[in-house]
Amino acid sequence: MAIWDGASLRDGEVSVRIKPVSGRDVQAGGIVWRYRDENNYYLARANAMDHIVQVFKVENGRRIPLMAGARHDIPANAWSILKVWMRGNRFQVYMDHRRILQGQDNTFTGSGRVGLWTVADSVTYFDDFRVSQR
Repeated sequence: MAIWDGASLRDGEVSVRIKPVSGRDVQAGGIVWRYRDENNYYLARANAMDHIVQVFKVENGRRIPLMAGARHDIPANAWSILKVWMRGNRFQVYMDHRRILQGQDNTFTGSGRVGLWTVADSVTYFDDFRVSQR
């Protein structure tokens, strides 16, 4: 994880261009929002290996899916745009400007930091990280 200390965000949008390059187990990258500490935050993850976009809450160090993942073409070795929109307890996840997931959760309703995430043996490039507060 790479957490940006530049702002604390409750409502707004976070977007990044991701390029999954390699990984035998996973080829994934994601956006973290409402980060309190390394054990408590939300995560939107795009995995090029299984073509799934998922949303999790990490609470007390346990990663818990908030809903079923959505199938979406996430090409390896090519750039895609991942974006999360959040307002209060609601969120929406976009891939390449198309909304593919939406939901709500009341676990982390206050402000928190934002950042980037990858896992296991994934090699994922990130570019054009944008944060806009509402």
